Amino acid sequence: MGLVASIHVDLGWKLPAVTLTDLNAKPVDLKPQLGENGLLVAFTCNHCPYAIAVWPRLIRHAATLRSMGINTVAINPNIHPDFPQDSVAAMADKVREWNIDFPYLADTSQDVARQFDAQCTPDLYLFDGSGALYYHGRIDDYWKDEAKVTQQELLPAAKAMVNGSPAPQPQHPTIGCSIKWQG
Repeated sequence: MGLVASIHVDLGWKLPAVTLTDLNAKPVDLKPQLGENGLLVAFTCNHCPYAIAVWPRLIRHAATLRSMGINTVAINPNIHPDFPQDSVAAMADKVREWNIDFPYLADTSQDVARQFDAQCTPDLYLFDGSGALYYHGRIDDYWKDEAKVTQQELLPAAKAMVNGSPAPQPQHPTIGCSIKWQG
């Protein structure tokens, strides 16, 4: 489990037309997931301690974002035989256990993670209503213990986006476990 940080991605980058699979192996196109005011795409998984620590916040923030017209999609790029805890079956277990109420999709080919230049779990991308990247950064300033958070970053960025304000700067990279690349 190597610790890595997300890398810079130019703001304004357009949400790509990609298809993933849901937990029933049905195809899901990403662009139609875009809400009236945007879409949060979160690359994450089940086993990484960084992702596990952020999941409760992600689930809670997704409800707040939904009330703002922003949908959320989680994508697991770690569908890898060496990590059975990130299998599609394990994802379904986590959806039930954690009451995840937004799509949790499998990137079995890892092509989508590559298109996004995703590096770690979690790695967050917030797109505006037109599908342009507005924010690529961390959820807040302390991943490990929510009680020690002193500054929210994702939610204020979403509010600024909905209000038509310029994207916040700086946008701090997320940190997490490296994506478990196949081959």
